[in-house]
Amino acid sequence: MTEAVQKLRVDKWLWHARFFKTRSLAAKVVSSGKLRVNGQPVAKPAYSVSELDVLTFPQAKEVRVIKVLALGERRGPAVEAQMLYEDLQPPEPRASAPHVPRFEGKGRPSKKDRRAMQQTRSDLLE
Repeated sequence: MTEAVQKLRVDKWLWHARFFKTRSLAAKVVSSGKLRVNGQPVAKPAYSVSELDVLTFPQAKEVRVIKVLALGERRGPAVEAQMLYEDLQPPEPRASAPHVPRFEGKGRPSKKDRRAMQQTRSDLLE
């Protein structure tokens, strides 16, 4: 007899793998249509995923590309959750924020000092 392919709801798997803090947050991302499974958009949290599926979804300010290696039976510790997937596009390390000069004098900054601080902050945002 051949073994049946095991499947798990995509929202439940995303929660098991600790990509989202709650299952309802995972379901909300899936329902919004921002999740793709093997390149196909998915809009239902009940969609079933199996091993070797590739998921693409936004998380925070990054787009994650994840390959499902195992389905998992529970939402365990982070070390256990990391064994469920392979990150195909690991996030790039964040650049540290450049140093913003502060007013070094005594008392309140003068109008000239405030303008200089404001100019450096606006240069950083560009």
